[in-house]
Amino acid sequence: MSDPTRPRASLRTAVVWEVLQDALDRRVKATGRDSLDVLDTGGGSGNFAVPLARLGHRVTVVDPSPNALFALERRAAEAGVADRVKGVQGDAHGLFDVVERGGYDAVLCHGVLEYVDDPAEGVRNAVAALRSEGVLSVLAAGLGGAVLARALAGHFTEARQALRDPDGRWGTGDPVPRRFTAEQLTALVESAGLRVGAVHGVRVFADLVPGVLVDTEPGALDALLKLEAAAAELPAFHSVATQLHVLGETTDPAQA
Repeated sequence: MSDPTRPRASLRTAVVWEVLQDALDRRVKATGRDSLDVLDTGGGSGNFAVPLARLGHRVTVVDPSPNALFALERRAAEAGVADRVKGVQGDAHGLFDVVERGGYDAVLCHGVLEYVDDPAEGVRNAVAALRSEGVLSVLAAGLGGAVLARALAGHFTEARQALRDPDGRWGTGDPVPRRFTAEQLTALVESAGLRVGAVHGVRVFADLVPGVLVDTEPGALDALLKLEAAAAELPAFHSVATQLHVLGETTDPAQA
């Protein structure tokens, strides 16, 4: 995913960024601390970690790729937040080989569940990394968005295959190992013991609109961002979103 601070890239991240910032602001208020400890599993080169560090939070990124972690280190240094970003090599399966249990106010699990052998274990590990009161942000590929994209491209057989396949794959050439419905993701989060605070569809329209239109038509980017935000919370659009975002919380924010 792209840096949520860059305008064109915000089409892919704006909804998630807004929900995440609001959740972290509530945690800051509840804890009385100016900054939080955030764990970003599969955080790669820091697309979310570095902006979070700019807000003053301390972020640990766990990723299996040395190259991604090198890019993270460089990006954090360029942003002037190297002291608040730490990268460690590891994965969701062996998470507690590299980080402590119960040590984080928030855990990001973005683009991870599609690739792990056991998504339920991945979510359980993410929850186990939370403190007694915390927030889990899950972002994963949506089944409906892939089906719609294949159909609109004229690949009708592949679209039907994705619907039938238990992992939501459209064929052997599909680069994504697994996709989810909103119901599947919320069930994973609830089964791990969290309350689902919000579900959002991400990139409902952005991947279907020609890029040249967004880049050249005056006001198009802002209008599309507002449209994405308006549709994100509506369950009717979850079924066609490219990605799905689920926010899980260990406490009722009204009581925090």
